[in-house]
Amino acid sequence: MYDCGRIAVIGGGSWATAIAKIVVGHTHHLGWYMRRDDRIEDFRRLGHNPAYLTSVRFNIDEIEFSSDINKIVQAYDTLIFVTPSPYLKNHLKKLKTRIKDKFVITAIKGIVPDENLVCSEYFHQVYDVPYENLACLGGPSHAEEVALERLSYLTVGCSDREKALAFSEILASEFIKTKISSDVIGIEYSSVLKNVYAIAAGVCSGLKYGDNFQSVLMSNAVQEMSRFLKTIHPIDRNITDSVYLGDLLVTGYSNFSRNRTFGTMIGKGYSIKSAQIEMEMIAEGYFGTKCMKEINRHCHVNMPILDAVYNILYERISPQIEIKLLTDSFR
Repeated sequence: MYDCGRIAVIGGGSWATAIAKIVVGHTHHLGWYMRRDDRIEDFRRLGHNPAYLTSVRFNIDEIEFSSDINKIVQAYDTLIFVTPSPYLKNHLKKLKTRIKDKFVITAIKGIVPDENLVCSEYFHQVYDVPYENLACLGGPSHAEEVALERLSYLTVGCSDREKALAFSEILASEFIKTKISSDVIGIEYSSVLKNVYAIAAGVCSGLKYGDNFQSVLMSNAVQEMSRFLKTIHPIDRNITDSVYLGDLLVTGYSNFSRNRTFGTMIGKGYSIKSAQIEMEMIAEGYFGTKCMKEINRHCHVNMPILDAVYNILYERISPQIEIKLLTDSFR
């Protein structure tokens, strides 16, 4: 069995905090890169993340914190990246240590802006990490519910089955069930798209569309997702698996979903800027929408929901008009 060795988390948000809690409960030691020294000092003093999931307590003696990404990368074998996708490049620009021999796991549900690459492809193309050393972590999983130890199911995607199994065993517990998959690219793209569709669901909620229509929206969204995945990465997959359909549903329906919340504010008439300021957290789907639109210009997949969200967010077309046009295209 593959040994994941010493494990580190790269990122300081809510999902990073939830993953850290799961991992350190198994390993009793964790490296943790956070960008801000003041956050690290507050964390050490309080025994919890001062900004996210503040009810989740940690044994500080089990954690090596550092604001120096090179120090953490040099000292640890498995690196779990959990930074918002728009900031990933800025964190990696500080990197002077080679990571091609590390086991790199991305729990980032977004695309690297400007590059229009899912994170595993970015690590492979820019940092020469071989595919067998790349993995992804898929949902459905809200950080808040994981922190509350509510039953959740996670999927580890990796082309190397032994590595996927080894990491899935570290995550598994009474409240975390795990499975493995070889579909890294499909899981990553579905994680991006479900955020886009959650924004659409939020917009419709803000516009007072009811549950009946939301179910039709989600039905069309999973079909749209399936069409895109078959085009971008044509392998045999079951789109109804929890890592695809389940993640879409929880992100589209849950009040914990920041992308749905963001969309709801837009549907209620907030400007993009005011919605982003009030949320105080990144809605990955805002950036993912633009990236996916640009990627699909080359793929030519029929994606009316993606187009509608793009038109609302980037072309400033009225949500009322755009969603009405979308409803007319559904059957």
